[in-house]
Amino acid sequence: MTTSASQVQRLYLIHVATSPSVPCYLVQTSDGKNVLIDSGFPEGFPQGFQRSPNLPPPQLRKNVVEQLAELGLQPDDIDLLICTHFDVDHAGRHDQFPRAEHVVQRAHYELARGGHPRFAGIRAHWDDPALRYRLVDGDTELLAGLELIETSGHTPGHQAVLVRLPQTGPVLLTIDSVPFERVFTPEREKGPFDDNLEQLRASTRKLLDLVERERVALVVFGHDAEQWKTLKKAPEHYS
Repeated sequence: MTTSASQVQRLYLIHVATSPSVPCYLVQTSDGKNVLIDSGFPEGFPQGFQRSPNLPPPQLRKNVVEQLAELGLQPDDIDLLICTHFDVDHAGRHDQFPRAEHVVQRAHYELARGGHPRFAGIRAHWDDPALRYRLVDGDTELLAGLELIETSGHTPGHQAVLVRLPQTGPVLLTIDSVPFERVFTPEREKGPFDDNLEQLRASTRKLLDLVERERVALVVFGHDAEQWKTLKKAPEHYS
């Protein structure tokens, strides 16, 4: 659905953990809409959650609700919550935004609801009966200046986000389809948490083509700690 009266104005990068970097994002529009992208770790993480033994626990910063409060926003102020996928570091606080309409790829939602073990550990947070979901199929213009890009490979039905800002220009949030700048290449290899190499490479090539075609001004790689040192982070913003 496209809402022509609503134009993207600002993008906030919300850093909720380091080592590795874990972000959420906030998009604000000219008509007062607040769009949150992902919600970070659940409360209490990492206690009680199964993690890779090769990875140290993340260094947690203020959670997304606390950082939204510093921007003058409460959970009920969020109109849309874009769910890129239901991994523990992306969907752990979805249930704290019951007023928002949650937007997810249909293929991902159906896989998770079907009981896939990868998403079971935090199911209570993304499958709360109070939450309202809008299921989308493939690339979708959510509103003017905000596009969902289907990018399976890390998980089925993963989605990246393209944000068209009035001054900065197009900004691509790769999320976990391309977590680090060093793997943004056509012949990349699977990482330890990626699902399907063929789909992963197809999605990477799709995003490389998009960057060239749309003359993307900034590509934000979700877990790239070195890049995140160079980026504006909330309360600063891109406009």
